[in-house]
Amino acid sequence: MKKIGLVVVSAILLSSCNQSQKIGFVDNSKLINEYQEKIDLEAQFEKEKKAFQKKNDSLNVAYQAEAEDVQLKYGNAPQATQDEKYQIFGQKWQRIQQQIQMDQAAIQRNYTTQIDSLINNIDEKVEAYGEKNGYTFILGKNEGGSVLYGKAETDITDAVLKELNDSYKK
Repeated sequence: MKKIGLVVVSAILLSSCNQSQKIGFVDNSKLINEYQEKIDLEAQFEKEKKAFQKKNDSLNVAYQAEAEDVQLKYGNAPQATQDEKYQIFGQKWQRIQQQIQMDQAAIQRNYTTQIDSLINNIDEKVEAYGEKNGYTFILGKNEGGSVLYGKAETDITDAVLKELNDSYKK
């Protein structure tokens, strides 16, 4: 009786091992870096950084001009007047500097949030691609070495990338 049970379990295990599994992999770096949505997102971020830098440069010029103006107006004034005017000037520019730092942090936070959302979107689309095309596994190849080798015919990066970019264009 035990032998029959062992034979049945062995047969089940062997039959489950014989089922073919479709496995592919994607090059994560290529997939992300060549995805048009990411390229567009980075271009938008660069525009925002340049606009921010231009504003910051203008503020630096204004700061220098105002510092010279305060120096010219109050450089020969009594020490108490100089201290008061320099303190007012310093407080004003300290608030402006704090606002600049908050704006810069907001730009960076927004970019990070959008990149995280983009990566989640890619993950969902790769999963949908795998289900639609009958894959049991889709592995990710990266510098960390999760796929050290894969036959060229199991590299589906270009096919997935094309589908991602096509869906983004829509």
